[in-house]
Amino acid sequence: MSENVVHLHKNPEPPADSAAVTTLTVVPEPAPPAPVPLWVRSGRAVRTVVTHDTTKTAARAAARHSLYTFNGGRIAARRAWDGRTGARYERMIRAAEAAGNLEMAEEWEERLQRFREARHRRRMDLLHSPVDAAKGVAVGAGMSVGALVALGVVMAINSGDVKDVITPLAATVEFIGLLIRIVQVVWGPALTIGPLLALLALWAVGRHQQAAPAWSMPDQVRSSEGEPITPSIVVKALRDLGVPALRRAIQEMGDAGASMLGPIRIAGCGVEVDVTLPSGVSTNEVQGKRRKLAENLTRHEHEVFITIPQAARTVRLWIADSGALDEPIGPSPLVTDETMTANYKTGRAPWGQDLRGDAAGLSVYQRHLLITGLSNQGKTAALRALALWLTLDRSVEFWMGDLKGAGDWAMCDGIATRLIQGPTDDHVIQVTEMLEDAVEEMNRRLQAPPGTEFPPLIVIVDEAQVAFMCPVKGDDKRPYGGSSSTSRYFMAARKIHNQGRAVNVLLWQGTQDPTDQNLPKLVREGAHTRASLALGTESQARMALGDKAVDGGAAPNLLRPGLDKGTLVIASDGIDIPKGQSSLTVRTHYISTDDAKAIAARAKALRDGVTTLHVVDRGEDRDPLADIASLIGTAERVRTKDVLARLGNLNPGAYSGWSFLDLKRELEGTGAEPYKSDGVMVVSRDRVARALANRDGESSASASE
Repeated sequence: MSENVVHLHKNPEPPADSAAVTTLTVVPEPAPPAPVPLWVRSGRAVRTVVTHDTTKTAARAAARHSLYTFNGGRIAARRAWDGRTGARYERMIRAAEAAGNLEMAEEWEERLQRFREARHRRRMDLLHSPVDAAKGVAVGAGMSVGALVALGVVMAINSGDVKDVITPLAATVEFIGLLIRIVQVVWGPALTIGPLLALLALWAVGRHQQAAPAWSMPDQVRSSEGEPITPSIVVKALRDLGVPALRRAIQEMGDAGASMLGPIRIAGCGVEVDVTLPSGVSTNEVQGKRRKLAENLTRHEHEVFITIPQAARTVRLWIADSGALDEPIGPSPLVTDETMTANYKTGRAPWGQDLRGDAAGLSVYQRHLLITGLSNQGKTAALRALALWLTLDRSVEFWMGDLKGAGDWAMCDGIATRLIQGPTDDHVIQVTEMLEDAVEEMNRRLQAPPGTEFPPLIVIVDEAQVAFMCPVKGDDKRPYGGSSSTSRYFMAARKIHNQGRAVNVLLWQGTQDPTDQNLPKLVREGAHTRASLALGTESQARMALGDKAVDGGAAPNLLRPGLDKGTLVIASDGIDIPKGQSSLTVRTHYISTDDAKAIAARAKALRDGVTTLHVVDRGEDRDPLADIASLIGTAERVRTKDVLARLGNLNPGAYSGWSFLDLKRELEGTGAEPYKSDGVMVVSRDRVARALANRDGESSASASE
């Protein structure tokens, strides 16, 4: 008997032949979306219509033209009121009193009195005018009728018809009747059109005065970008500056707020205006609101400069044309004029342009120089531009130390008698020793007989903050960096600042991001010309330019890093600064490295083959004849005084104490002895070369034997 087994549970194992199994996936159909309610769709449509640009433009236009008409009526009513009353004179009196000008207030009070007297006479005349008018009408009518009748009599006599006597009178009556009928026809439409014409006139007045809020104006007007500067715009900008005393004073002045303003003058790529502040408002209150004032004038902050002229309670505003300061200035005359030369004593370096667009020339005669600013703002380029100009004066000697070492001064190889390039401590040591040698040269010149004139020696140190921050100490335990009395670099700089200008030994320094540590107070205050590029804070601006310049409006901390590259704020008596100002903002010419090399090549052509010393070696054995030959270079002959100076620069340890007798003793018997040419003692290049060749030949012969 067989048994049938019935499985009550499904077998979980898949069948052996999986290929025979087909899996069907049933995807249910998505349910139809729920209908959007009518009120939602209507709201979306209304929101789309309301927020559409066309709707916004139409709404602004409707509001603008409505307000033109309304405010035009206010303006017309105010003009009528001013014409019929003494309101204008009273406003002028209040304005003069607010400005403290009592003489002007008295003058306007006299004008008001004369106006009132004239108005009183006119009103008294009105009492008699009705009777006079009636008499005038009666007399005029009688004379007119008489004239018409007389004309009729003449016509009757001429025609022989008595009826012609009343013909002129009848014609006049008919003409008057015609005029009455014309008035009856026109009167109805005139009553309808007249108010519309009046509204149109008020709209024209409001539109001419732009009497509508800024939000209702078209986009090109609402932006106000580049809006011309007018007295009303300046007064409104000052009124909305957020100085309560200034706002109250301007409100009391009414339309006469412009009495605070001097004439608006064209000044380069902008305008300039002096503002005499009312009593109770100080100049620093306006200076501290520079950004808000610029925005009120529809300008960027960097396009408005506030300085303090000599006049009391006065600020001078210079307002640039919108975007003008972002345009580059032209190339340097050093690049465009290949015939240009320099004169250390009387010349001025073509450094750039001031904000007016006028050329800004700097005199460097007996002036120590300091240029500072944030990194990568054009400090080296500005300093190098001055040096390149001065290289075109062959009488000027240069000692240069570049503590960046990026090759920015490499083109001066063959111009500078010393050129040190590099950022290491060893380079700082060499630059410090170069300054100490300059101090020795200064002391030598100071001990010369009175009246002795010395050629200029310009010592340039770029990236001087590296020297001040150097921690290395010498064998005598004195630090090279720092700002103490034992610091070698600091003390050498101070000594040159104290007495160097009297004997034309000058120190030019470039440094970045000044602090009390990397630019000590005594050093920065020893510079006669102080210039600053963009800085981060006002305290740094005071370090760079001094308190007087900053209090007078100098603000390099408000220059835009990166955007105002090469723009300097300068405090110096070596540049023409407008009277009453303590600083000048200059946009310097940029001279590229390639152009700098071309200028340096012109300078080398003017000079007598200068041999540049790159590293100062002390105490080594020297070959004086070979050194003299190398120092003479390509010049046909060189004065003995210059040979001694170049030897001293080449190796102070070996030649600093040399005199004319030492030089003569060294060259004696060589055939290259100094001789007199044009009244001065010189050394000949050819004679030294022959002496060196003869000596080398004798040495070779001795070696062969």
